[in-house]
Amino acid sequence: MPQYLITAFDYTDDQALDRRMATRPAHLEMVKQLKATGNFILGGAMLSPEDKMIGSTLVVEFENEAAVQQYLAQEPYLLQKVWEKVDVKPFRVATV
Repeated sequence: MPQYLITAFDYTDDQALDRRMATRPAHLEMVKQLKATGNFILGGAMLSPEDKMIGSTLVVEFENEAAVQQYLAQEPYLLQKVWEKVDVKPFRVATV
């Protein structure tokens, strides 16, 4: 099944981190669902040099990019304006 790298950068307004923290439980619940269905490979928060969360990176596995877009259409971080810019690229996890 194809894998995808999702790189998402947060908004940078003064309330951005507050929105992230308020939305985080719903986001993590969605990621748990992705893990349960086998779509989640790995992910985490991108950090600034000051250790402030500034975005997210996920490696996911879906049948096609349309399925990735279906997930993103329901992603709480997008619905609640946490992520401002989202980039999706085909990806392949190295087997080492």
